[in-house]
Amino acid sequence: MQRQLREESDYDQLADDVPTSAHIADAEQNKGFSNHFVFVIQVKLKGGGRYFIFRRYRQFYSLQSKLQGKFSPENNQNFNTCILPTLPGKVYAGNKQQIAEKRIPELNIYMKKLLCLPVWILLDEDLRMFFYQTPYDCEQIPRSLRRLRPPTRKVISKIAKEDLSGKAEIPRAEVLYDFTGANDLELTFIVGDIIYLLGRVNEEWLEGTLYNCTGIFPKSFVRIIKDLPQGHLNPNEEESTVPQRLQCIYHDVNCCEIRNISLEDVQLEYTDILSLMRYYLHRTEFGKEDIALNYCDPDGDMVRIMDNMDVELMVLEAKGAPSMIKQPDFVPWELHVTRKNDLSVYNTTP
Repeated sequence: MQRQLREESDYDQLADDVPTSAHIADAEQNKGFSNHFVFVIQVKLKGGGRYFIFRRYRQFYSLQSKLQGKFSPENNQNFNTCILPTLPGKVYAGNKQQIAEKRIPELNIYMKKLLCLPVWILLDEDLRMFFYQTPYDCEQIPRSLRRLRPPTRKVISKIAKEDLSGKAEIPRAEVLYDFTGANDLELTFIVGDIIYLLGRVNEEWLEGTLYNCTGIFPKSFVRIIKDLPQGHLNPNEEESTVPQRLQCIYHDVNCCEIRNISLEDVQLEYTDILSLMRYYLHRTEFGKEDIALNYCDPDGDMVRIMDNMDVELMVLEAKGAPSMIKQPDFVPWELHVTRKNDLSVYNTTP
């Protein structure tokens, strides 16, 4: 996406320490002088490096104010102006944890759009300082990273003993390079160790167990001897496959368009799904209209989704109906997006 939204030559000339993507791995409560929540953000650099930073919402707000003062067309007449992404607004009342949880997908979208802006904004001093890993950030240890990976599970040490006779069938990997975990969540190992695989975190990280310790580790440091089943995340659990993609159908006036959307870091809640659809449509004429979410029930009728109860009903009905989507990494239901005032997709015949 970064290459698509910028001139390729400009992207290639960026330094390796320039951040190109960031997403929130968790929201942690800080019970210091003031009770507040801090967002744990994993930042990825153009050169491939990655690290964690810890930011409060007020720091997002301060960054947005500074960028608007410099680059917003409304505030200056310089040629270096740009339409900045919208930051979720302040909330003055309510449960702080619920507010923080609701902000996570919105802030993820905000950061994704921000880091896809022109190169000269990426090099802005205030933006660079926001994503810079300070000495304070280096001292902090994330508690769970629950949105970055599945929860780490305790593994009984007898796994190797019980399955020794069928060892060839156990997913495992041989260590090629020494690796020292940056914190308690990551495994530490040396060349020659055999790690028993528990699940995939993403394309670059795996989860496994070694010497009765469980943690995550980079896939590039090992050689896979026996791979995990396709789509496998949580072995020894009944529902181990967690779909990460959604087939979405956009119904426009003259045509229909099918897109495959990533559900990474998105909860199956009405507001989160609606925000995700608006993000993917914001550059089109379709996205400038009020949109509605819909799904097709087992009887073939289109049903409009209005709240979380409708989302739960859609998921429940999809489990009991034959799925038209055969890919293992897709959810078993389709999402239909229409303009809010478009009723042509509905069965209105009595």
